[in-house]
Amino acid sequence: MNDGTISRCSWAVGDAMISYHDNEWGRPQHNDTILYEFLVLEGAQAGLSWSTILNRRPGYGRAFADFDPHKVSKFDTNDVERLMTDAGIIRNRRKIMSAINNAIRFVEIQQEYGTFDEFVWDIGGPTVTNNFGKASELPASTPTSHKMSKILKNRGFTFVGPIICYAFMQTIGMVNDHTTDCFVHKILTANVDI
Repeated sequence: MNDGTISRCSWAVGDAMISYHDNEWGRPQHNDTILYEFLVLEGAQAGLSWSTILNRRPGYGRAFADFDPHKVSKFDTNDVERLMTDAGIIRNRRKIMSAINNAIRFVEIQQEYGTFDEFVWDIGGPTVTNNFGKASELPASTPTSHKMSKILKNRGFTFVGPIICYAFMQTIGMVNDHTTDCFVHKILTANVDI
């Protein structure tokens, strides 16, 4: 897409999506709180559009203790019922329970590895730069996302199928899937931050 001055990936439409595309998507993330945030959001997105979740992102932050996995790991059935009435998030019981379960698993990995970042980047890193000319060429999953899915499921995570894992990998910058005409692709390829 070209807004007259900048060429972007074709899916970056609307202020929220453009901001997310320009400033977050595909940029390597190593902060555990941000990694947990995107694990929650990608799981919530299953079956929905990303813009739907992105518009509810502030609500998810409020509902899930600013994405603090330690706090969320202590949520109980009362919290589940409270979240089921929260219009700021997708009120799907399985997705809510998954976010809590995944916080517990996330903390277990932090205790074992020091950080979730070290654990997850050991599976999927370093960053792979793809050179797709258009968004329709992007895969839904890869062998690495299948591997990540299997490892996370074996550790008790839920809503972490290969497609969700690939979306997570794209979001946290394990893969640079910005199309080759996109200004962010060029910046990330040059390892320059904007």
